[in-house]
Formats: sequence, structure tokens, C-alpha cells
Amino acid sequence: MAEQAEHGQQQGGSVVSAGAVVGIVALGVAGLALATVAAAGAVAVTMARRIVTPPVDREEDLRIIAVGEVTITLSATVDSLTPGQYSLWFNRDTGHARVGEILDFDTETVTRTLLGVDYGDITRARRARLSGWFFLRPRELGYPFDSVEIETPLGAAPAWFIPAPDNQEEGPSDSWVIQVHGRAVRRSETLRAVTAFRDAGYHSLLVSYRNDGDAPRTADNRYALGLSEWQDVDAAISYAVEHGAKNVVLMGWSMGGATVLQTATRTAHTDILRGIVLESPVIDWVSVLDYQGAVSHVPRLIRLAAIALLGEKNGRILTGLGAPIDLSQLDFVTRAGDLQLPILLLHSDDDGYVPSGPSRELALARPDIVRFVPFDTARHVKLWNYDAVKWTSAISGWLADLPALNRKSISG
Repeated sequence: MAEQAEHGQQQGGSVVSAGAVVGIVALGVAGLALATVAAAGAVAVTMARRIVTPPVDREEDLRIIAVGEVTITLSATVDSLTPGQYSLWFNRDTGHARVGEILDFDTETVTRTLLGVDYGDITRARRARLSGWFFLRPRELGYPFDSVEIETPLGAAPAWFIPAPDNQEEGPSDSWVIQVHGRAVRRSETLRAVTAFRDAGYHSLLVSYRNDGDAPRTADNRYALGLSEWQDVDAAISYAVEHGAKNVVLMGWSMGGATVLQTATRTAHTDILRGIVLESPVIDWVSVLDYQGAVSHVPRLIRLAAIALLGEKNGRILTGLGAPIDLSQLDFVTRAGDLQLPILLLHSDDDGYVPSGPSRELALARPDIVRFVPFDTARHVKLWNYDAVKWTSAISGWLADLPALNRKSISG
């Protein structure tokens, strides 16, 4: 026993040597390290998949505390405390209302004007989420419109066509704007821009694109972050040309901005494109994904792994992508020299989802073609909601200047 006590420990009739203890500890540390690596890998895969997978459910991050005849009290968040007018979706998007002015608030709650309930029983709802859409259907604008179909490479994609009134002296307009919505939403998002363009004499074509819930799906049912979606926008340009368009402006919202930039640099219709409007756009996806991961407290190495996974050919098994995504082609800070059209760029420094840094960098890199209009306070793709006058004036002024901007761009 003395010898045993000197070289080991006796417990329950068995002896565990000092070397065995060290081995067991080493295995435990190695196992813990492997488990940590595996967990980190799982987080990276989850992040990468979430980026490219169309969501089924949207998070309802607000509590509905009280509902009156013309007021509603919500839990206080950065979004619910932001002034303006917004959509309020509730009961898992089966109900829709609109809210306006902030009437009262404290550290826990905010009371706003309840502008109206379009459908659903909001008095029984407990959770909700804010949206910038505000208008749901073209008829709410009070203008004539048609539901049309765009023949895309994947099949017919629905769109709304809202014509501009005929000019008494010049007749029907030949100027069109094609509106491209962002990720995880639909073309209703872009209805807010119709009036500004219509007043300037532009027909509006509000399009859908692959995997957005309205247009045909790809085999993998994954976003390509603009790298394949641009083909559906290009088809919309063809539709406009076939119906008399001679001057086309592209407007992209959020991921729609990335899609529009791809279209402008890859389309064969360069002869009729006159300009680009970008609202809260994705100028560089790597910056966006890194920012969103940081906001979610994902460690930087895991964020970088998730980003790298999107571009790996073998990563398709984990992401579900049909083809890897070349994120360098989606970086228009680096690719600023590839852009030739006049650009109006609207972005808030308090966006909260897509950082404004790349937008500012693009404006600095190409002051010859980019007019940057900064906002503050406004949240992602909610610039119109926060300050409709400033937003509309920026677009109207740029459209009025566009002929001169095009002449300058051509001569330059």
C-alpha cells in the first residue's frame, strides 16, 4: 500500500496512476477544445445559412401593452421610439395596422397614434413588429395601376405597373423607374416611392424576383445576394423597352441596391439606363455581414468563417446554395470605378442593420457621379417613414437634375 500511495491513489479497490490522471485531463481538455470548435463551426454554418435562406417567420420583437380607439402602447425599443409613421404587423403577420405620432414614452413603454387597422383583431394581439412598408397595395395610393407579368429566366414574375399621367404637351411619357425591393420582403416595400417618381413623369414598375415569395423559385431556394437576382431586373428592363421605355432609372432598397448595382454593370441595356437611386443599400456585403454578426455578439473569427463559407464550393452542402457566392463581385467600394451612371444615395447613419460606412466610402470614391444624402435617427429602409419631406425632395431634386447629370457623365 505504501508503494501504491507513492505512485497513485487507491479508490474502490482500483489504482489510478499519476500518468493516467494527466492523460485523462489532457483528453478532457482536447475534448473540450473539439467541442468548442464544433460549436463554433455550428454557429458559423447557422449564420451562413440564415443569410441566404428566405425566412419563414419574422421576429415579433414588440409587446403590445394596451390598445385604445386611436392609440396603442408598445414596449420601448429603438425602433418603436423612432418618430414617423409605420406599419405594425401582429399575430404572425395575419394582422396589419398603421401607427404614427409618438404621444408619450418612458424607459419601458411608448404610446403612439393608432392610424388604423387594416385587418386582424389587434385588441387580442400580444406581440408585433414594425415595418417601413406602410402601403400594402397600389390601390391605396389612389392611382390607376395594372398587375403585369415579367418573363424572367425562371418564368413569369408578377409586377405592378403604375403609369404616370400623360403630359398635355408631350403626350405619354417614355421614362420609367424600376423598383427593386430588399431581402425578406416584397414589392409593397417600394410603393412609398411611386408618388415622387410619378410627379416627375415616370411610370413605375414594381417588380418581384426569384425566391421572394412572389416570383418563381430557384432549385436551391436561396438568395444569391444580387448575383443572380439581377437577371430578373434585367428582364424587367426588357419589358419596359418593349412597352415604350427610352429612359430607365433603377431604384434598389437594401439588398435591392446590391441587385441594382449588379444590373447596371452587367445588363446589355446600357443605352437606356439613365441613373440609379439607392435607399439604405448594401454596397459591400462583407461589411454588412460582419456588422450584423457583431451586433448579434458573434465572435469575429466565427463571423469570418461564416462569410468565407458562402464563397466555398464545398460549403454548398452546409449552406444549401446551388453555387458559391463571389462576395468580391458585390463590393462596390472596391468596384467603384465600374460604375458610370449618376447615383442618388440615401442612407441613415442610424440604420441599425446595414451600416452607412460603405455608402459614404462609395460617395467619397465617386463624387463625380454620386449624390449622397445622409439621414440620422431613421432606421433601415425607413427614411421616408421618418422624414418623407426630406426623402421626397431629395429624389425630386435629383430627377430634375438628371438630364444635366447624364450630359456631365457622358462628357466626363
